[in-house]
Amino acid sequence: MKNLAIGLLLALTVAPLSGCVPVVATGVGAGLMIADDRRSTATYLLDEEIEFKLAARIREQFGQNTRANVTSFNRRVVITGQAPDEDTRSRVEALVRAGEQVREVFNEMSIGPTNSLATRSSDALVSTRVKARFLDDKRFGANHVKVVTDSGTVFLMGLVRREEGAAAAEVAARTSGVNKVVKIFEYLD
Repeated sequence: MKNLAIGLLLALTVAPLSGCVPVVATGVGAGLMIADDRRSTATYLLDEEIEFKLAARIREQFGQNTRANVTSFNRRVVITGQAPDEDTRSRVEALVRAGEQVREVFNEMSIGPTNSLATRSSDALVSTRVKARFLDDKRFGANHVKVVTDSGTVFLMGLVRREEGAAAAEVAARTSGVNKVVKIFEYLD
């Protein structure tokens, strides 16, 4: 059933765009990621919708002095970023908790000024390094673990077996630029 849904999704996405190679390649790549994901296709798409909607609401309500990133995996949401004070941090969390289809929230926002562009760029590089190292490790599927980095702290999310989660955390912890690893896994065993 999942393969049928993926096939239909790809066909509907790719067919009208057959003349556009980059878009087709992106559609196929997204389809392969969904196929290897342990979440259902509907949950995968729902997680994307949760992230998009909540990010828009946060930007609209809190503006420039708050940087809140919302990452959803299996309807469990981690909030990273910076809030100017505890009241704003709590209000962001309340907004996320009230989000449609959100089952659980982990508020990992820090209090203080928003990170500089240099810090955010460094965090993006750290996430890329961790993901690249995941590809080399055969103890778990790299697509089974979602990586988010904020201020050098790496947050790992996913549906994993305990052994896989431990291996992923070990690989992340030994990656250059990682200060701390936080596991937000759901365990299959």
